Amino acid sequence: MKGEQLGEFEELVLLTIAYLYERAYSVAVVEELSQRLERPLSLGAVHRTMQRLEEKGMVSSHLGEATAERGGRRKRLFTVTAAGEQALRDLRRIRHELWTGIPTAAWGGRL
Repeated sequence: MKGEQLGEFEELVLLTIAYLYERAYSVAVVEELSQRLERPLSLGAVHRTMQRLEEKGMVSSHLGEATAERGGRRKRLFTVTAAGEQALRDLRRIRHELWTGIPTAAWGGRL
């Protein structure tokens, strides 16, 4: 189904949410992903992607506790759903099959 497919950026954001586990909120995802991609990311772009992933049922969110660090505001924390985990596992399997299926000659005889 079209709505269940993930774009490349959605996959990266979903992986980052899984990686951060209980610390996954929009600012933390931006910081982690920006560091790994070695380029700045827009908070708005990441936030919209997280909302889209929630609409697709790949993540769920809830409000965390208010903290003094944030002036009493609460963070919206995201977790990967079973559907999101399955989508990531399917993508990993497909990528692994393709990588391992590349003939050695395709890399000039080295791999």
